[in-house]
Amino acid sequence: MQLGAMILVLTLSPSSYSQQSRRVLARHIYLNTAPILLWFTVLCALVTVVLTRIVLVTAMSYGLSQYALQVVIRVLVLELIPLTAALFVALRCTIPDGAELTAMQTSGELDEMRRQGLDPVRREVLPRVVAGMFSGITLAALSSAVVLVVAYLASYGFTVSGIASYIRLFGQVFSPAVTLIFVLKTLFFSLAVSLIPMASALYGMPDMRGASVRTSAEMRGLVRMFALILLIEVASLVGNYY
Repeated sequence: MQLGAMILVLTLSPSSYSQQSRRVLARHIYLNTAPILLWFTVLCALVTVVLTRIVLVTAMSYGLSQYALQVVIRVLVLELIPLTAALFVALRCTIPDGAELTAMQTSGELDEMRRQGLDPVRREVLPRVVAGMFSGITLAALSSAVVLVVAYLASYGFTVSGIASYIRLFGQVFSPAVTLIFVLKTLFFSLAVSLIPMASALYGMPDMRGASVRTSAEMRGLVRMFALILLIEVASLVGNYY
């Protein structure tokens, strides 16, 4: 919470966006988002095609075809996409960034920055946290849009005759309360996977050496992250269905 408050203040501070800081931030955002954006989107599209077909066939066999698309939208867009995007970003980007920060902490590089009058949180932590949040939100938003399009095509085919009913169905699922919970869940997931690895690196055990640095940072980050993600998911399920 302390690190999150510091990052929030630094994010809103104009002094954090000097020319050099903007270049570093842009590089982290690009490296954390661009290499995984296409593959994650394609994976979500393939999973959507398979799950949509399974749900449609199963619903038709029970005479419940009118509820099939609602189930697809709720399961994929509301539940699986935000969670999968957050875990994907964590394993691909933020946990390795946290391990890198742990190595800098252990080697004394961060202490050297402090002796030189530089703020390690502003210089090293802020770009990684912002890049992780940007990547998580971008993957969740883009993949949700792709899933909705693919689900429509898998259900209605390449025709515009079903757009009106599909939009009405989408509106029935995404009520204002559900939309708010979806946005907050995506934001909190992105915060969790971005902040926890950095907090583990900054406030972890300072006497670790060698290869155990990366392994220990990743394990601590994973344990704390999964616990917090589970709490967020349970809270969202309570808000959506109770």
